[in-house]
Amino acid sequence: MTVQNAIPVIDLFAGPGGLCEGFSSVNDDEGNSRFSVKVSIEKDPVAHRTLHLRALFRKFPKGKAPDIYYEYIRGSVKREEFLAHPEIKEAAEEADQEARCAELGLTPPEVVDGWIRAALGQQKNWVLIGGPPCQAYSLAGRSRLRGKSPKDLKAFESDKRHFLYTEYLRIIQQFEPSVFVMENVKGMLNSTHGGSSIFERIMGDLREPKEGLTYEIRSLVVDGDELEPRDYVIQSENFGIPQCRHRVILFGIRSDVVKKTPQLTHNPRMFLLRKAFPKIDVETALSGMPPIRSRISKEEDSHKKWLTALRKTTANFVRWHVPIRKTILPIVKASIETAKSYESAGAKFIPTKVIVAPNMPKELKNWLLDERVGGVIQHESRSHMFSDLHRYMFASSFAQALNYAPTLRNFPPKLLPDHLNVDAESIPFVDRFRVQIKNAPASTVVAHIQKDGHYYIHHDPAQCRSLTVREAARLQTFPDNYFFEGNRTQQYGQVGNAVPPLLARKIAKVIFKFLNTSLQK
Repeated sequence: MTVQNAIPVIDLFAGPGGLCEGFSSVNDDEGNSRFSVKVSIEKDPVAHRTLHLRALFRKFPKGKAPDIYYEYIRGSVKREEFLAHPEIKEAAEEADQEARCAELGLTPPEVVDGWIRAALGQQKNWVLIGGPPCQAYSLAGRSRLRGKSPKDLKAFESDKRHFLYTEYLRIIQQFEPSVFVMENVKGMLNSTHGGSSIFERIMGDLREPKEGLTYEIRSLVVDGDELEPRDYVIQSENFGIPQCRHRVILFGIRSDVVKKTPQLTHNPRMFLLRKAFPKIDVETALSGMPPIRSRISKEEDSHKKWLTALRKTTANFVRWHVPIRKTILPIVKASIETAKSYESAGAKFIPTKVIVAPNMPKELKNWLLDERVGGVIQHESRSHMFSDLHRYMFASSFAQALNYAPTLRNFPPKLLPDHLNVDAESIPFVDRFRVQIKNAPASTVVAHIQKDGHYYIHHDPAQCRSLTVREAARLQTFPDNYFFEGNRTQQYGQVGNAVPPLLARKIAKVIFKFLNTSLQK
């Protein structure tokens, strides 16, 4: 039969809701939702508040959310007043049933199973999405956890995050979804535990979760039966996402559903993501964001003080006799002149008309913009030390001149942090200060952005700062009306941990095409 009703979706390890947003956005020609998120589970209380707010927002037809929602995200009303508002109350209660704050592995399984069972009812065809926390698989996480001592190695080997996928597996065993989509970092491909490959173990478990239940695990980007681990990696920049985010995404199909879908053999490419050209660059993705200055840390903050700090950048070029000095110095000086007009350091809400670049693809423009916001939310800069402002100014000017980001080996000696020796062999973490190149997709936005902004320097030297929460959200393709709860550090962490919602939408379209094809039989 043809899929007529919305297909249920259960989201595990949901974070702020990137996958939920993508799946929920897919509609039929009449505007009816093709997927319905029934349960989304997130353990972090702050990320859960974001997840709940967005679930509430989606209870209203597109473009029909009450004005009180926009008043809330602009900061005009408090959360308690917002949730108690008559136009919101019913939607908030429905969102309570969808967005659950719980830690898989600690929350009793019977509680989680009860939520899912009640949400699914008698429906047998549904989709499981999500991805276990990835710190134990990421390159940075593995480096940090392993350390050098036997104690550190033991801590790494016993880290429970290696096996949180078993919570995902348990839901598959218990409820047997028609299909599942599991996301994780590329580092899981070569991560080992006890000398064996974690990826091979996960693939084996997912292919046969229990006796009598088997799944075919497919790639969404490469066709074929004999796939290499790297074939499961989606490079987001190739699919209309303005960011070089490379993640493993597994598309699992229950074996009986495979048998009902001969197209998997006859025309498998119809179930692959389509590449998008040209790639979307940082400048295009961030267009419409009001230019703002950074704040100053450990000093009295003011526009005047900030300009004074910028003007002192050139003092670091003294006795730095290299050919590129003549190219970079004029850019620095011109940027300082431009910076005179950047008095604002941003705000939680900036009233303005958002006008994006003419070359922004229509799909992305329609996805991001919402005139009802009335401006830009969560666009305020961090505070930076004088010394880091000098490094940011140099790095962004270098990138503007040479179209690539400098490493510390390119820095003038006076700008090296912690009195590092200019000898290249003695400089650790040479990419410690990373500029986002304006005419290329961004580097991967990860949760580390909550620690500092050094890896996320804005491409415009005149603004001399790291990216704001809203700019990071843009690179992750969160719509401009998507509000992140918590303080600014928590907001950055949520953005960095999420799956890009627009990529999730593209994946959801493939999943729907597959289910609609298989369920016609």
